[in-house]
Amino acid sequence: MHILTPELKKMLLSKLKKSVNPDGERIFLFGPVQMPIQIDGETFPFQWYTWLKHPDLPADSESLLNMLDRLPLAELQQSSVLTYGDYSDSELAKVRIHSICHTGDIFGSQRCDCGSQLHIAFQQIVEFGVGAIVYVANHEGRGIGLFNKSLTYALQEHGFDTAEANLSLGHNLDDRSYQDVAIVLNMLRSNPILLLSNNPLKRQSLGRHGVPVIGVENLHGVVSDFNRSYLQSKKHRFNHTLESLV
Repeated sequence: MHILTPELKKMLLSKLKKSVNPDGERIFLFGPVQMPIQIDGETFPFQWYTWLKHPDLPADSESLLNMLDRLPLAELQQSSVLTYGDYSDSELAKVRIHSICHTGDIFGSQRCDCGSQLHIAFQQIVEFGVGAIVYVANHEGRGIGLFNKSLTYALQEHGFDTAEANLSLGHNLDDRSYQDVAIVLNMLRSNPILLLSNNPLKRQSLGRHGVPVIGVENLHGVVSDFNRSYLQSKKHRFNHTLESLV
């Protein structure tokens, strides 16, 4: 039976870093952990970080480690960062801020372009040689959650576009915040990044929170008859840069 020896506990503590966001909430970042990722049949060595935010978190890493068994972590959404290459010290890195999409990323749904965007982002980061995928767990459905997202899908089947569906259920067009994403990015890197995104609001938000975004490259996913209307809504209702696609 393995036990948590003082040496192993020291190792875990060495991988824990803490920050505090402007709202006074503590954020603990853990990593790196080796994460071999398969991309188009070839395996590439990524490094995995995950972060935790909760109002009851203690002020120091050791106290956090001692209370993890009492936190409902399985019920809390936690986000990830996957880095590739010399992410911390390279002069420039490509970064994809990817909002979680159960339907597209996991199920392979063709109603959106999320799954293909994620795959293409991995490809581009590996080709560039250095970068990161930030996978944001509480961004499902632009921040409304998976259950609400299922309701919006049903409304879209009755003529609503993705923006109208959110608004009709009492939500904003987009409830996502990138404040904690910016904090985590700045914990891992101080040099500029090249953002992989079609959404101009991401660059604006990251810039407001101190992330040095030197430029943006559009990340076009797969277009099909199933998602063409959705992409048109992203272009016209959310000002995404999709001129060449729809």
